[in-house]
Amino acid sequence: MHPAQDTFRNHLSNAGEHGGRKWLHPRVIKGSLYRWRTVVAWVLLAALFAGPFLSYNGHPLFMFNVLERQFIFFGVTFWPQDFHLMAIGLITFIVFITLFTVVYGRVWCGWACPQTIFMEMVFRKIEIWIEGDHNRTGGPARKRLEAAPWTADKVMKKTAKHAIFFLISFAISNTFLAYIIGKDALLEIVTDNPANHLGGLASILIFTGAFYVVFAKLREIVCITICPYGRLQGVLLDKNSIVVAYDDVRGEPRGKIRKNEAPIQLKGDCIDCALCVHVCPTGIDIRNGTQLECIHCTACIDACDSVMDKVGRPRGLIRYDSPAGIQEKKPLRFTGRIMAYSGVLVALIAVLVFLLVSRTDIETTLLRAPGQLYQHEANGMIANLYTIELVNKTYRSVPVQFRLSRPDAVLRMVQPLTEVPANDIAKGVFFILLPEKSIHESSTKLELEVISGNKIIKRSTTSFLGPVN
Repeated sequence: MHPAQDTFRNHLSNAGEHGGRKWLHPRVIKGSLYRWRTVVAWVLLAALFAGPFLSYNGHPLFMFNVLERQFIFFGVTFWPQDFHLMAIGLITFIVFITLFTVVYGRVWCGWACPQTIFMEMVFRKIEIWIEGDHNRTGGPARKRLEAAPWTADKVMKKTAKHAIFFLISFAISNTFLAYIIGKDALLEIVTDNPANHLGGLASILIFTGAFYVVFAKLREIVCITICPYGRLQGVLLDKNSIVVAYDDVRGEPRGKIRKNEAPIQLKGDCIDCALCVHVCPTGIDIRNGTQLECIHCTACIDACDSVMDKVGRPRGLIRYDSPAGIQEKKPLRFTGRIMAYSGVLVALIAVLVFLLVSRTDIETTLLRAPGQLYQHEANGMIANLYTIELVNKTYRSVPVQFRLSRPDAVLRMVQPLTEVPANDIAKGVFFILLPEKSIHESSTKLELEVISGNKIIKRSTTSFLGPVN
């Protein structure tokens, strides 16, 4: 280990010698993993931008309307009454993230996180297209441009880059706002007089500014400092977790190697070219071991494999593996631990899917009128007053009728309720009457059936109060 590398855990990878920020200009290396990441990124980007504009039966496929507490997933509307599903879903998500990280490391960050996808596959590509990448003789073109005096060429490049960054941030903010308020409301804001939608316009500009700052200024700071997931992985990973790892057993000690040179017993396969450092978007040296800043983007794997090809050494000096696998020289395989954790993940997802599938379209809340006991009727009947609230979670109006399970019970409507409007709430008030002679308990259990089209769509149980005979 080089002496300068012994302090790598004492300071951030993007911190300069005097504590200030060191701007990173990672080199782009296009290997097999980079090509797969590109495919995954474009699929996810297409899904992200298309999501709020897709419809199912004339309604949004996805919408997360926090203001009106209405959430739509795959065309199914979820209301505050579905809070238990959201709570279970959140717990499932947290457990999923925890177990997934324990087994597979920070794969999410490198392959599917919106921050990484936008930064590496959109904004970084535009920056390289305008300002240039590394070259063999002069170092990073972008770094030279940063250090160069302000000339007309530099002003033009910087202006073009940041203008495009702002436009892309504007497109992202419109997309996210469409997820919140719906495409129709967004199109109305865009096409109508801005003076009529100052709140919506302000929201778009605030979102645009936030995204611009994240991708033009903060960049790797989001992954290193702001995002809590990076710090979470520090307490979740162990020696059996699958991570992007440097094989120090095979690579050390480092030294220059000529192509097709016979392996020397006292020299490892690492030629100390530092290309793995040059390509890292967070500026770390993966050869120092697993680090909080590593987002598992696999850029160092592609870089190292290209170098190994040039010097005639086997690929995989940097690879997906576990620290235990590297030290014990065991090939990567699915162990019982991995299969057990993966089984728990599948079970959690299955439970959540079952709850979603078994979710009812009509939510019913049946309550006795507060502050009242029972009333004596002239015909020897005892009456209790009830209120009922029906939440229609579908996009169609639902006709409803009510029926009591006891044949001697009578239902008398005070506030009639015959239909529940689409995506709305309807309330009704009614009396339930029982013959006094049939009441043998102070609290009698009754079941109310909600019927629509000769089909029982909901059963609700309540208590009936009366004198004991």
